[in-house]
Amino acid sequence: MVTKVNTGAITGIDCRIVCVEVDVSNGLPQLDMVGRLSAEVREAEKRVRVALKNTGITLPPQRITVNLAPADLYKEGTQYDLPIAVGMLASAGMLPTESVEGLFIAGELGLEGNVGPIRGVLPMVLEGRAQGIKHFLLPKENAKEGAAVSGIEVVGIGSLQEAYRYLGLPRDKQRQEYPPLQEDAWSAECGLAEDFADLYGQECVKCVMEIAAAGFHNVLMIGPPGAGKTMAARRLPGILPPITEEESLEVSKIYSVAGLLGADRTLIRTRPFVAPHHSATLQALAGGGRVPKPGLISQAHKGVLFLDEVVHFSSGALEVLRQPMEEKRLLIARSTASYEFPADFMLVAALNPCPCGNYPDSARCRCTGEQVRRYLARLSGPLLDRIDLCVEMGRMSAEELHGKAAAQKRYGSAEMRAHVTEARKRQQKRFAGTTLQFNAQMGVKELEQLVQLGKKEREFMDRVYEKMHMSLRSYHRILKVARTIADLDDSDEIVLKHIQEALCYRGVEERYWG
Repeated sequence: MVTKVNTGAITGIDCRIVCVEVDVSNGLPQLDMVGRLSAEVREAEKRVRVALKNTGITLPPQRITVNLAPADLYKEGTQYDLPIAVGMLASAGMLPTESVEGLFIAGELGLEGNVGPIRGVLPMVLEGRAQGIKHFLLPKENAKEGAAVSGIEVVGIGSLQEAYRYLGLPRDKQRQEYPPLQEDAWSAECGLAEDFADLYGQECVKCVMEIAAAGFHNVLMIGPPGAGKTMAARRLPGILPPITEEESLEVSKIYSVAGLLGADRTLIRTRPFVAPHHSATLQALAGGGRVPKPGLISQAHKGVLFLDEVVHFSSGALEVLRQPMEEKRLLIARSTASYEFPADFMLVAALNPCPCGNYPDSARCRCTGEQVRRYLARLSGPLLDRIDLCVEMGRMSAEELHGKAAAQKRYGSAEMRAHVTEARKRQQKRFAGTTLQFNAQMGVKELEQLVQLGKKEREFMDRVYEKMHMSLRSYHRILKVARTIADLDDSDEIVLKHIQEALCYRGVEERYWG
């Protein structure tokens, strides 16, 4: 008799439903497994046999055939252990076949029969719900993660013995003895652990961070060591608009597949902040493996990717950023398939102005002009062209530290976040009925429809475009930044001062790389 059990295979950050088909029939006692399986899936045969023995369950000496359908889909991971074991028990008549109908099962088995956690439970549950499955049997450590999805019932189990007992009960008693986990009410966390009030002075940097947070713009900070570049970057997520439930599910799927949801295994409720070391490889950033897993770029989805000392990253690692910065997704091609990972992040990069960090202070800088040029040339023109805001940070004097800085220190994350929230409300109204959320996400069509300049402003932009030999991308990015500055200024129209301020942040870039 053939028994069918539903489980899932992870492809990228999505899931495809896999049907574990088990047939127990007369013949020489052996177990055959087919269906384009990886090594760890083939090893499930040994894990399942020993786990059943140590649980005290004895299968009849018959021929067992297991097929994981669809057969053309490559199967990887350890989530198939528990559904294979349950399928074998049901097919052998040791569990009622109706107990596995309409049920999704996933989990790794230990040799003692314990059920261990697996990766990718969230996309599995989401796909199962989309396919009409309402009941899920998952490892206890993953049950909270699965229960975050509404409209389903999740039961967490810790051992094969527990699963055997649960499935042997009538449906009404199952709910009594193993009540499904309740979905947690959605709430985004504020994320104000680090405050901009701790950043003395640097009023211009705070202004730039406010613009970046309001419009989701990419930022480059240039300044000597100790000027506060890292402090400013780490405080940026605290002034971003709270993550929405839909965004949280997107981000949590990525972290679930990567195995990074943490001990509590619940949804990500704050915007991610990812700060890789400059030794990170292209594969670490983009993701890799025979069946690729999401890399650091995708882990920053809907949040901040901070590259400190950006010029020390390899050229390959930096150039891999170009496609996701433009298309908000990352494509990884393999001989068997292509995988797509979401990558809608805000890039925040920081670097010293020269190898010693003191340029252009001629009294302290020890670098030659050629050394400075080679150092800055590590950041390519196409990558610079995708950065909206460039700000220069200087060393503070003692007078500024004890005088003006004390007054500026009062302007912290709470005030900045309130300002950003008001600008965000303007954008919500502007983008109503579209998939856009921030000004930085506007394409050419949206710019033509939603960003209208007056005659004086248009003529000014035309002159600047010709004089600065801008690319069309740079021209559009200036308009997006000007639109965000106008939103922060509570203005419906983009006026000349908004464009001039946006140009100032490109002027820093021109001074160093022009």
